[in-house]
This record gives sequence, structure tokens and C-alpha cells, in this order.
Amino acid sequence: MIGASFKIDGKITSEENLVIEGTVKGSITAKNSEVVVGASGSLTANILAKIVRVEGTVKGNISGDENGIITKTGNVLGNIDSPRVSLEDGAKIKGSIAMDLDDASVTDLPVSSSAISNPIALELKLAQKPPEVWLFN
Repeated sequence: MIGASFKIDGKITSEENLVIEGTVKGSITAKNSEVVVGASGSLTANILAKIVRVEGTVKGNISGDENGIITKTGNVLGNIDSPRVSLEDGAKIKGSIAMDLDDASVTDLPVSSSAISNPIALELKLAQKPPEVWLFN
């Protein structure tokens, strides 16, 4: 555990589960373990771990080999890359989420080719205002 009063500037490598309540600038690697950024944790770092759970603030990219979890108190400014990603109601993220998908599952989606070939037309249809309706007594 890295306590709330700790401030670390550098690279952290761990083979054990890690809970961070303090401030870290740099990078964190725990390929076979879980990294938990506690509610008081504040990171400006990239995180690579088996499981990443964010309850505090992370400015950096997150890579979870198994799972990425952003709790309702979590705040992430960066990209998340993990096969499974969970965002609790209230979680804040500004960045992209990439989930590894099996290629077969992508080609099996029941989406018409016209919707894929012309996404702008689909967007315009969704943005059109419905006709006004007047009711008279």
C-alpha cells in the first residue's frame, strides 16, 4: 500500500497487489496483479496491470490485461484498454475505451451494410426533428 502522505515520482514495478492512496507521477506496472487507485489516490501515470480499479483520479492511460473498473468516485483522463471494462454510475472518463473483441463476433453483428457504408445518413436521420402535431378542441 502507498499511503495518502506518500508522493512518488518515478517507475513502480510490482509482483503483488497494490493499493495507492497517495500521489504518483510516472508509471506503474503490475502485470500479474491488481492495482487499486484509492479514493484519495492521485496519479499522473500510465498503469499496466492484470486488473485496474480506479476510485480516485488518474491522468494517464490504463491497460488492464483482464479488467478495468472505474467506480462512481473514479475520474480518468486518458485511454482505457482492457478486454472487460466496467463503469459505475457516476464514473468520469475523458478518453477512449478499447476492448479486445474476437474478430468473429464483430462480423456476426446483425447490422446492414448500408448503415455501415453511410454513417452520415444514419446520423442525419436520427438528428431530424419530428413533425409538429397540433391538437384542437
